[in-house]
Amino acid sequence: MRLDKFLANMGYGSRKEVKTYVKKKKITVNNQVVRKADMHIEPEQDEIAYNGEIIEYKVYIYIMLNKPGGYLSATEDSKQMTVLDLIAERDKVLDPFPVGRLDKDTEGLLLLTNDGQLAHDLLSPSKHITKTYIAKLDRDISDHDVQLFEKGITLDGGYVTKPAGLRRIEDKEVEIKITEGKFHQIKRMFESLDNKVLYLKRVAMGNVQLDEDLKLGEYRELTKEEWQQLQQK
Repeated sequence: MRLDKFLANMGYGSRKEVKTYVKKKKITVNNQVVRKADMHIEPEQDEIAYNGEIIEYKVYIYIMLNKPGGYLSATEDSKQMTVLDLIAERDKVLDPFPVGRLDKDTEGLLLLTNDGQLAHDLLSPSKHITKTYIAKLDRDISDHDVQLFEKGITLDGGYVTKPAGLRRIEDKEVEIKITEGKFHQIKRMFESLDNKVLYLKRVAMGNVQLDEDLKLGEYRELTKEEWQQLQQK
């Protein structure tokens, strides 16, 4: 791969800007100052550095975002803010996209990646990936509500959801576990029980838990352990 293409792909500016870095002797390959921006390198073998900082070569990016309300789970929208507006330009060069969707007013764990196969696997109904949510409700739940969730809730339109978990945390606050993601599913499930979701937050996807240190709107890349947990599904 050409050095200028590598640096551009890793978010270090345009090819024109890379030429400027080379002229200013800011780029090294295997500890040698680079003289030509178009030199060929082996990204997985050579050590490339900018201003002494080693650049990690990666094809895929895996991001954990603590999504705030008010943002669409989309890559772009002409009128509204999307979750990509929360991501720094350097982390957008590999074109990450949201894995699935959280409603605009729903908070919590949202994964973004450019790994299409992983995204497909996580969203496939046949994989039975559990999504865990915390909800605050208009009224408290009953034991009968829990039993109905376990059997599957009939939504408006007649669709019957797959069995789901419902657990009371405290008065009017519950934990929900589902393995599918129909449009506004959790809200519609409670509406079928004559209840209303006042607040909704996703806290886990599979075995990956939302990092409690991430404030709303903050994100970080997944750890190796978290990535492996997603692979295991």
